Amino acid sequence: MKITKLVFVLGFISPFLLAQSPTRTDQQTLTWVRYYNIFPLTEKWAVHSEFDNRSFLNPIHQNLFVVRLQGRYRTSKMVDLGGGFAYFNVNTQDPKIDPDFSIPEYRIQQDITLINDIAKITFHNRFQLEERFMQKATKTELLDSFTFALRFRYRLQSTFDIWKKEKQSLKGTISDEIMFNFGKDNKRNTFDQNRLYAALRYHINPNIGLELGYLKSFQRRASGLDFYDRDIIRFTFYHKIDRKF
Repeated sequence: MKITKLVFVLGFISPFLLAQSPTRTDQQTLTWVRYYNIFPLTEKWAVHSEFDNRSFLNPIHQNLFVVRLQGRYRTSKMVDLGGGFAYFNVNTQDPKIDPDFSIPEYRIQQDITLINDIAKITFHNRFQLEERFMQKATKTELLDSFTFALRFRYRLQSTFDIWKKEKQSLKGTISDEIMFNFGKDNKRNTFDQNRLYAALRYHINPNIGLELGYLKSFQRRASGLDFYDRDIIRFTFYHKIDRKF
């Protein structure tokens, strides 16, 4: 628990400490629109799939598109395990730059999530490791080689009911996530980013939910000198397939 508290505190204050350095920080505004599907296989096994489109607002421009697929296993009420694959199609990280190509990134991910109920609040402590394969590129074309990096992510998330009646409910979510890069090509940006998130999710029924949230992302760029300060509005459509066992 002490380690969890330390990581959470570091994640919260890191962006503010780093921001004191004489660096350039680009402020950006984006929207993330996501479809999240849960397909139960058994009472403990499920397949989760995700389609996520991210766009800049000023000016309006495509940022990237994500497809993610993972298997999840609920070992007990307090432990959830996951592993899967994600494909990122990155168009640009700067809305004022419009390249004639997109950069692919392939990720393998594994995580363990510890779940605790305290009073009427559910806490999720997620520890995630990613193996990232990013295709190299110049300003004009893709190259026939890849950059490899490991990334560790820790997220502390709390979820709680605001209103509940029969099959409908309104839930609140607050989370903080910090990420660190590792690898020979990531010596200048070991600290990757910190994400603060707050959202409301309305469940039409237990299987369909609509979530609207605000995400504050502070990310160090590959140079290790400059940063992105991003204000993100995120909309998610949650869809769980109703299956009886």
